[in-house]
Amino acid sequence: MASKKPADVASKEKNEYIPSFISKKPFYLEGPDQENDYLEHQRLQTATPDQSKWYDRGKRLGAAATKFRKGACENCGAMTHKTKECLSRPRAKGAKWTGKDIQADEVVQDIQLGWDAKRDRWNGYDATEYRAVIQEYEELENLKKSVKSGAADGQPKLIENGDEDEVLEQEEAKYAEESDMGRQQSTATRNLRLREDTAKYLLNLDLESAKYDPKTRSMVDMGAQADQAAALVAEDNFMRASGDAAEFEKASKYAWESQERGDKNKTHLQANPTSGEYFRRKEQQESDAKREAHRRQLLEKYGGEQYLQPNSLKDSTITESERYIEYDESGAIKGAPKAIAKTKYPEDVLINNHTLVWGSWWKNFQWGYACCHSTVKNSYCTGEEGKEASEQANRIRTGAELKALESRRAIEMPPPPRTATPVASGKSSTTQNEVEMSGKTEALAKKRTLTEMKGGVSEEELEAYKRSRGMADDPMATYLGKDELVS
Repeated sequence: MASKKPADVASKEKNEYIPSFISKKPFYLEGPDQENDYLEHQRLQTATPDQSKWYDRGKRLGAAATKFRKGACENCGAMTHKTKECLSRPRAKGAKWTGKDIQADEVVQDIQLGWDAKRDRWNGYDATEYRAVIQEYEELENLKKSVKSGAADGQPKLIENGDEDEVLEQEEAKYAEESDMGRQQSTATRNLRLREDTAKYLLNLDLESAKYDPKTRSMVDMGAQADQAAALVAEDNFMRASGDAAEFEKASKYAWESQERGDKNKTHLQANPTSGEYFRRKEQQESDAKREAHRRQLLEKYGGEQYLQPNSLKDSTITESERYIEYDESGAIKGAPKAIAKTKYPEDVLINNHTLVWGSWWKNFQWGYACCHSTVKNSYCTGEEGKEASEQANRIRTGAELKALESRRAIEMPPPPRTATPVASGKSSTTQNEVEMSGKTEALAKKRTLTEMKGGVSEEELEAYKRSRGMADDPMATYLGKDELVS
């Protein structure tokens, strides 16, 4: 019986029961061959990704040439780069002139990398290069072990591979015996409280005061110190660092460090605390004596001992205070006014007798000085007189000064005397002049046509405009259009 050949993937019909989030291709995988297999993106990809492509460093095209070729690098003789691009050591006389030691041509590759390959940090990394780091670390560890093993004999000796396991077992046994010192204690038991200490969550049961955090085994919200229990909790860290607690911490640290160094006089704090305290004080006295001798030597060489004497006036300026200060998360004092941030530019610099800075006054879309209302930068301050001059110039510019002058003249000018009714001929002439003036005013006020605007202003219109315009500063403006004699 002949075996059935499996059907081609492309010849299979699309399964409608496969969800769309599985059968649908991502947008970055869509291509011209997507009709062949609609589930190709779900199968194992055998194509080589872009991340595996990289330059062959140091690869050459072949053997080096024996003679210098035209157009080659003048320094090393390779054809694949110019003299300015040569990475070889600059020679006193290049291969162009000596014809010796001509380098082979490099392989110039043009690798087209995709978006991910260009941004891959490990693209082109050679894992074999890390072997050098491992070897260096192994040599350093072997040297440390040889120094430790030869410290007792006085001569360091190297450890063979066969003896390495035995040395490691001895080291583990030694650390296992000394684990009660605390250095080898696990992290899980390091933060456990002492049995004689009262639990922190029993010190303060007030819901409005400091709260106990069971995760960190500490009190949080230490700002609430209204009651005595909260104050007791606030001083908990201070109590641990006061008295003989600090000395005991120093003694423990000295015992640990002496055992780690492998000193001749290494001590054990629990086995022989008296010996440990004796050697610790002796070492501290020796270090203090060396420090003092070094200080005396520097003073004798450079001088300046008078500056190290205590200054009573300077010490009196530093006073202690028990005032409680609370800081927020940013490090600023709570409740204190927020300081204004300073810029890198000079601020509040007053020049030319100004009492305020430039930009302290704004009017009519112009910046100026508020002290004198001057809009000219770097000008000299004129004070209140400058303000009055600015206001007057503004009134003249807007026409308010002319209106005030007209109103003031109207008040000062006496009313004209009443005269007798003129004769008929005079009345008729006055009426005729008034009609002519009103006709000219209406003609000027009438909207001009497009033809008149294109043609410009004629001489008659300009003359009529000059006659009809009344100048406020003209002393004879009040007598226009009147047939009266001035006495």
